[in-house]
Amino acid sequence: MIERIKFLQNIALQLEPSSETRAALLEKIVRYADEFIENIYTIPAYVSTEDKGRGILDSPITENGAEIDSLIDLIQHNIDRPGLNPASGGHLGYIPGGGIYFSALGDYLAAIFNRYAGIYFAGPGAVRMEHMLLDWMSEIVGFPKTAGGNLTSGGSIANLIGIVAARDAQNLKAKDFDRSVIYLTAQVHHSVDKAIRIAGLKECILRYIPMDSNYRMDATLLERQIIADKKSGFNPFLIIASAGTTDTGSVDPLSAIAQISKQNNLWLHVDGAYGAFFVLCKDEKKILRGMEEADSLVMDPHKGLFLPYGSGAVLVRDKKKLFDSFRYQANYMQDALKAQDELSPADISPELTKHFRGLRLWLPLKLVGVAPFRAALEEKLLLARYFYDEIKKIEGFEVGPFPDLSVVTYRYVPKKGDAEKFNEMLVKEVQKDGRVFLSSTMLDGKFTLRLAVLSFRTHLDTINLTIQILKEKIHILQSH
Repeated sequence: MIERIKFLQNIALQLEPSSETRAALLEKIVRYADEFIENIYTIPAYVSTEDKGRGILDSPITENGAEIDSLIDLIQHNIDRPGLNPASGGHLGYIPGGGIYFSALGDYLAAIFNRYAGIYFAGPGAVRMEHMLLDWMSEIVGFPKTAGGNLTSGGSIANLIGIVAARDAQNLKAKDFDRSVIYLTAQVHHSVDKAIRIAGLKECILRYIPMDSNYRMDATLLERQIIADKKSGFNPFLIIASAGTTDTGSVDPLSAIAQISKQNNLWLHVDGAYGAFFVLCKDEKKILRGMEEADSLVMDPHKGLFLPYGSGAVLVRDKKKLFDSFRYQANYMQDALKAQDELSPADISPELTKHFRGLRLWLPLKLVGVAPFRAALEEKLLLARYFYDEIKKIEGFEVGPFPDLSVVTYRYVPKKGDAEKFNEMLVKEVQKDGRVFLSSTMLDGKFTLRLAVLSFRTHLDTINLTIQILKEKIHILQSH
């Protein structure tokens, strides 16, 4: 047995590279990453390839390893090249993610240390860091000291946590589901519908409240519907509002909705995954007013703070509600459960094992401070408004409502022919061009183009280039 152990140890030690090997690998990885960053403003935002990264499948996992140069080549041609480049400032479709360099350094350290941030006993400093970051988020949105939260993988899990907390805080039982009512609009993110189903609430009644011309929930109709449902013997328990919808960037009238929620003893969950961090901008506090009255709030650092994907957050104004929904007991964890000076993230979320997400946010905030984040957010707001003003000056374009945040909806109406088909061809031509990436949606039955400005690398020249490309593609399409 001893001989076998020693034999296996010699093979297993390949997992512990020498300092020379580490230095050589790191030098090549860093060089490749630096080349990517140095060229990021000229790399296309979107590339359509015939193989669509299929080459990665031609190098299967085997018993023996490969050289780093060949692996970087595989990554470059099959991962980094085809499809959407989310790191590009030309990513103006969907809601762009971030990927600031400082976060990569935090992730590198987090992966090396591999601190366990799920249990306070195991990683007290890591847990304290994540709680400190969540306290900072609570402070900037105006939540009370009783608030708590969790750093999640994104808005989907954050929405799920908030909705589960609402279900339990409102003391909903399975026998009540088919007469219990959730109020929302048709513009809520699809992850909300998924979270409702995962939380076991698909039998609940979903009331889709009509919206005004700016795609914001109509608070007056919301109140009327709640009153009518109560009179009919239903059990209204949850309102889901949006602080920046994905389609249009619209912000529901949060103050009015919060007042209605309080008067009727409903839980108010606000999905601010996209828009909540705009609260850092002085002028946006007015439109986001009422967000601080929510019972639960979602805000994604991988959107509004430009972090890499996998960085979401949920805040609940009474953290005890989270504990009541997600606490756990396990015999093998008895040492940890006896040594709790602070709540463990595992006690207030579905996750037990989790990545140490806090370091990717803490390091950039400490290195550069909040000011550059605030400036970048305000820049994105102004860029969206600039595009809105400029695009409507061009004959043939019609625009949607003035942007609440940094999403602009618009479409081109040709003098002859089918506008729906034309806009569909237009967005495809822009994507095929690849210098910038735009997306589309359907609003009021019309094929509509979207410009979503949130990449920290998107600047004035990007928006001017986008306008130029749109003009070019329209001219080409109309010439055929």
